[in-house]
Amino acid sequence: MSGAVSREEGARLAREELSDSVYQEAEPGLVERLYTWFMGWLEELARRVGDSVPGGWWVLGPLLALLVLLVVALVVYTRPARRTGRRGAVVDSGAPLSATDHRALSERHAAEGAYAEAVRERLRAISRDLEERAIIPPRPGRTATELTAEAALALPSRRTALQEGARVFNDVWYGERPATAEGYAVLRDLDAGLREGSGGADAERAG
Repeated sequence: MSGAVSREEGARLAREELSDSVYQEAEPGLVERLYTWFMGWLEELARRVGDSVPGGWWVLGPLLALLVLLVVALVVYTRPARRTGRRGAVVDSGAPLSATDHRALSERHAAEGAYAEAVRERLRAISRDLEERAIIPPRPGRTATELTAEAALALPSRRTALQEGARVFNDVWYGERPATAEGYAVLRDLDAGLREGSGGADAERAG
């Protein structure tokens, strides 16, 4: 049939697709395993099915294209860059600094225009301050979302402000959005508001 994709042509297209740069960004072991599996599957499919499928490669071609897209999606999802971004969303570095220390660092970064670092240090100050006042338990590796959930249980009246602070942090350190002075001000105001309301923490928990 004129224009049909032969087995050899299908294998060639598959090799070209798997050599695309998006695959090279994945770990070598994963690329090798995907390539070996794909080519083995293609050969077995051609051997077993061949001309017995109505339409031959006119039918198998779109199926192969769909499979390639799925493989691309898998490789992109497991790229090291994505895993690095997830690690970057953790609030606490585990460094033995007090809330006052983190707060001072955030102000220094903000004065230098380094708002991403200022946002991170201010949220660390908030986390450490809540731990120092026993509002939340100390826990390394806590994310901004987890911090919000835990703190809001003890301080329900601050839930909205906590969620907004977490959103700013996640946008900068997970969503790769530019940090701004306005975003830093959200964290600074949250920090001040939580400290001003510290006397009512026990009452809120009791209520």
